[in-house]
Amino acid sequence: MITWIIQNIATLIICLVLLLIVAAIITSLILNKKKGRSSCGCGCSGCPMNSSCNSHRPQDT
Repeated sequence: MITWIIQNIATLIICLVLLLIVAAIITSLILNKKKGRSSCGCGCSGCPMNSSCNSHRPQDT
């Protein structure tokens, strides 16, 4: 087992870094959603889904 880890240490480190990046992105999206921010970066007035994704907030006009 130790030999396999030593032989694949670079791959394991890269996978761990990528996993941490994905976790940070998901956490950021969840926190933005809880704060009521848009994930796409544009206003809701031009979005065709504005009535379904933000039904609890008043729509931008």
